[in-house]
Amino acid sequence: MSNGNNNELKIFGARSCVELTHRVCKHLNLEQAKATTTAFPDGEVIVKVEEDVRGRDCFVICSTSYPVNEHLMELLVYIDCLKRASADRVTCVIPYYGYARQDRKDEGRVPITAKLVANLITAAGADRVVAVDLHAAQIQGFFDLPVDHLTATPVFYKHFLSIRERLPDLCMVSPDVGNVKVAETFANLLGGELAIINKRRISGSEVTTDHLIGDVKNRTVVMVDDMISTGGTVCEAAELVLRMGAREVIVAATHGVFAGKAIERLGKSGITQIVTSNTIVGGPRLDAIRPRLTELCVSGLLGDAINNIHENKSISALFKNTAGTKR
Repeated sequence: MSNGNNNELKIFGARSCVELTHRVCKHLNLEQAKATTTAFPDGEVIVKVEEDVRGRDCFVICSTSYPVNEHLMELLVYIDCLKRASADRVTCVIPYYGYARQDRKDEGRVPITAKLVANLITAAGADRVVAVDLHAAQIQGFFDLPVDHLTATPVFYKHFLSIRERLPDLCMVSPDVGNVKVAETFANLLGGELAIINKRRISGSEVTTDHLIGDVKNRTVVMVDDMISTGGTVCEAAELVLRMGAREVIVAATHGVFAGKAIERLGKSGITQIVTSNTIVGGPRLDAIRPRLTELCVSGLLGDAINNIHENKSISALFKNTAGTKR
């Protein structure tokens, strides 16, 4: 795909992104760089790069998803390994950025762990970071190095455009105020109405949705968000719009975290379809909702971003005429 010297480009995949890395390399017509990650009996992680990376442009694809600490540590060790092997540049491609929700002090005596993780990645020696749909765009500013904040909305837009005829009387619903920009752009692109839900977070695992701005009666509702974590937000929101007369509820989120009681909640909800991307590996734990689950692949998005970074081309050009990132 690239016109540049791909002999200088090396793409490594951490254990959290084995299949996604394979697809990215296939998209770029590149052979995946060889490395192994193993653990000592006491749990310590060791990464061994099995080919020459001296003077090369190296990318490590690693989602810091569950188990978060283990995958984060593997990413840090990967960076250190490549820098000590004299890689020219190390770019961390983080499809899902763990700890992103700890991005501010919303009460006394709590950490800002999203900033701490940024400090760790920087201290390990990373030269650049690529992330997909960060929970808060401000996290870009936590890094003292270049950050490319990608959005998966082109992938979701392509999917919903392909099934647009099956979405009569479409209404895009933002489950909170922070995602209005994305929902509004989707509504404009797909030709639908817009509604907004007022959400109040009670605790880390409990939210309440008690007010709807807009009309969803007899409409096909598509709710868009950056992630589904415990499922509390989307299930409460789905219940609200169904009470308001919605014909059908489809939920779309970049990151399928599905933590805690998420699978149980989604299984009992009136949501007819759940659309996520493969930034996080689901595995057998998602079997209970598999009939309603559609997983979109972001390998083309990541591959094009890696190619443009490697060749010093624009990243923003990849997202013209599509919805932006969450504010």
